[in-house]
Amino acid sequence: MKVKKQVIIATKNKGKAKEFEELFSALNVETLTLLDLDNAPDVEETGNTFEENATIKAEAISNMTGKIVIADDSGLVIDELDGRPGIYSARYAGEHKNDEENIDKVLLEMKDVPDKKRTARFFCALAVSGPNMDTMVVTGKCEGKILTERKGANGFGYDPIFFAIDPGKPMAELSSEEKNKISHRAAALNNLKPIINELFYR
Repeated sequence: MKVKKQVIIATKNKGKAKEFEELFSALNVETLTLLDLDNAPDVEETGNTFEENATIKAEAISNMTGKIVIADDSGLVIDELDGRPGIYSARYAGEHKNDEENIDKVLLEMKDVPDKKRTARFFCALAVSGPNMDTMVVTGKCEGKILTERKGANGFGYDPIFFAIDPGKPMAELSSEEKNKISHRAAALNNLKPIINELFYR
């Protein structure tokens, strides 16, 4: 069988796209995103979980393109906020999806919460879908806590207010290389590797 070395990542988020490109380069797989496709739709996320939303996106884009597609749905889960912002992480402060406003909202809601109760995690679900195959989903997480103020200038999303337990630094102070070793997306991708190897190199 001819070796397949290209996969579509179902995202228009440039930050996510860059992380996937870096992560997949080690697997010798070329990544395209929805930014590379003409008239790529914005798939409505109607699921109630990260896993459901990732599956909806992967299957929709795979059906449209006829190619193997990986969709990510990820977000920040804060224990003190009963799991919020959760699946609404990108649009927590409104449908316009503004990172800074999302951070401001979380900091405001957490302003009187003591350090020991600021536990949180980044969670990622990856769904892989393609022609003549059942959709498969894997997950990954990164444990941490919510800082009381922004720290660091790297990353995107909630990274400036997330302190990663391992390696014991704010996420936004990590280099791309450091983040790709410990992030929720890296953990999910690690769980996806056996599936990728089977799909592309069987």
